[in-house]
Amino acid sequence: MTTRDRAWRWRVTTAFGIVYLVWGSTYLAIRVGVSALPPALFAGVRFVAAGLLLAAYARITGQAFPRGRAEWQTIVVAALFLLVGANGLVVWGEQWVPSNQAALLAASVALWLAGLGTLGPRGEALSARQAGGLALGFAGVSVLLWPHDGLVLEHFGAQLAVLLGGLSWAVGSIYVKRRQPVTPPLMSAGLQSLTAGLLLTALGLLDGENQRWVWQRDSIIALLYLVAFGSCLGYAAYVWLLHEVSPSALGTYAYVNPAVAVVLGNLVLGETLSGLKWLGMVVILLGVILVSLPRRPARS
Repeated sequence: MTTRDRAWRWRVTTAFGIVYLVWGSTYLAIRVGVSALPPALFAGVRFVAAGLLLAAYARITGQAFPRGRAEWQTIVVAALFLLVGANGLVVWGEQWVPSNQAALLAASVALWLAGLGTLGPRGEALSARQAGGLALGFAGVSVLLWPHDGLVLEHFGAQLAVLLGGLSWAVGSIYVKRRQPVTPPLMSAGLQSLTAGLLLTALGLLDGENQRWVWQRDSIIALLYLVAFGSCLGYAAYVWLLHEVSPSALGTYAYVNPAVAVVLGNLVLGETLSGLKWLGMVVILLGVILVSLPRRPARS
């Protein structure tokens, strides 16, 4: 393995670690945030702040703004699917859905990513091992979801919104990967965040959410955490990975995030953590390993 290959593998490993751990914690932060702050403005302020920071840093480090209509179209469409649609639905749903359950429902994005990633002339077929890993990971999610805090009809609309958010995220991710934009990932992430933030903020103001904004300490801390870590660090890492790894490997973050969310829910919110849930986490990680291992090179 060359020095360049080792450096690339180290960057991929680091980016996955950020997406796995940081994004697993964002479900808890969102749940705390929407306890006092209205959902659209909460998400909008987060993305506007993160977008300005990311775009400014990208420009200072020499990254150019997008050039051409096609590049701007990719950024706007990605913002609509990845942030307004996916994250917006999760934020709205977490007004009623607990953070750990929202993470479990959002884990369906891994299946959407792997399935949609096989479509079209540039689709990437799954190996038998990868397909088995995805199935195993979903089985682990099912084990986590099975006990007393599983799906209930009382808030079915909110749960459905979180599920649809996973589909929206997968569509946006595949769209960006297929478009192959030339805009640097950090600049792209910043402009996507800024676009989505402005739209969500406008929606919140039109809905009168500014009248329901409460300056509550824990919610403001959650907002700042999401700006710095969930968006600036986590989203930038995800956008970079979009261009570097396959959809099936990228989708494995949706298996690890629920495990992180369940643990944090137990530690911070006092949610129960049974032995069966620990078993589910082990199964999830086994599925991640099967999907993430590189394929054997084809014989000549």
